[in-house]
Amino acid sequence: LYRYRVGDILKVTGFHNKSPKFQFVERQNVVLSIDRDKTSEADLSKAIKAAEIELEPHGFLLTAYSSFADTWSIPGRYILFWELKLRDSNTDQLKLDSNTMEQCCGRVEESLDFIYRLFRKMNLIGPLEIRVVKFGAFDELMNFFVSRGAAPLQYKTPCCLKIKEAIEIVDSRVVGKFFSNGNLA
Repeated sequence: LYRYRVGDILKVTGFHNKSPKFQFVERQNVVLSIDRDKTSEADLSKAIKAAEIELEPHGFLLTAYSSFADTWSIPGRYILFWELKLRDSNTDQLKLDSNTMEQCCGRVEESLDFIYRLFRKMNLIGPLEIRVVKFGAFDELMNFFVSRGAAPLQYKTPCCLKIKEAIEIVDSRVVGKFFSNGNLA
């Protein structure tokens, strides 16, 4: 038995007897947007998967992520919060290579849609930023949402943060900030 939210986007993949089988596609209205650009949860997830390729040779695993559209900056930009850990280690002390992380930023941007890339070239959207957070930051985020009434067993890390207090919780645990160099093809 699965629980979906009203407004979730589902795909019918078949039937079992007369009951439909569903595949989860994305949450409704989970979108990053600065101007007229629109980035869905599915698009962001695909872009982040493309960037994870840059982490593999260095032994890093992306354990959790979230994002928000920073509209306080001019121009506005997408900010991604990434929680990383070393594949073969229990330590949370990461030595982050700025070149690798900047390549991750670039990979994410290259994987986003045409409108995003066009607005970046026109400087209507600022460089994408990845903020690496301490291991456990997303546990603190979960504690925040549970304290506001979310069910702990049904909690899923939000793809896009929109509540200021939630952004502040994750932002207070940042250990590194990296920006796209802006060279979009």
